[in-house]
Amino acid sequence: MSSGDRIDLTNQFLIAMPGMRDENFAGSVVYLCEHTERGALGLVINKPIDIKLKNLFEKVELSLDREELAEQPVYFGGPVQTERGFVLHEKLGDEGPYNSTMSVPGGLEMTTSKDVLEALSSGAGPRKVLITLGYSGWQAGQLEDEIGRNGWLTVDADPAVIFDTPIEQRYQRALSLLGFDPRMLSQDAGHA
Repeated sequence: MSSGDRIDLTNQFLIAMPGMRDENFAGSVVYLCEHTERGALGLVINKPIDIKLKNLFEKVELSLDREELAEQPVYFGGPVQTERGFVLHEKLGDEGPYNSTMSVPGGLEMTTSKDVLEALSSGAGPRKVLITLGYSGWQAGQLEDEIGRNGWLTVDADPAVIFDTPIEQRYQRALSLLGFDPRMLSQDAGHA
């Protein structure tokens, strides 16, 4: 595949196909923050873990006075660097950016520096956030290979699925963005 043919899935959802065998990704929706010739980086948006944001903030010795955030779960973002926090949030106007923020073209921002937590702690910062421990990463060509083997469906991301949709409905909502009934999908690649 020449570089002119390279697909860029930045700011898209990866939706695990029903036959996904990797336990890390079965039933998951991944928001792709970056997809280049070097590989891809994304965050799983529909797998909460047993930690609430208020507990995460306590661990880093910050208070969290925003009631609407305190009881939100922390998510399993993927199997890489699972001890590290990743904050997916709406783009900020004049307030940002933070020390370590990746701006997703056409999409959201992902911050890994503690200053975003400090801003949230003080009642400032982005209104809409999803915080994960860990991220999902693919080496060069790996994601394209998995898509080619029917591991993933891709569709343009909709922030409403990330921030405004109940967790248990995110997979179905992401699938509905494709515009067809996913129950019609076969788990096997078709061969005539």
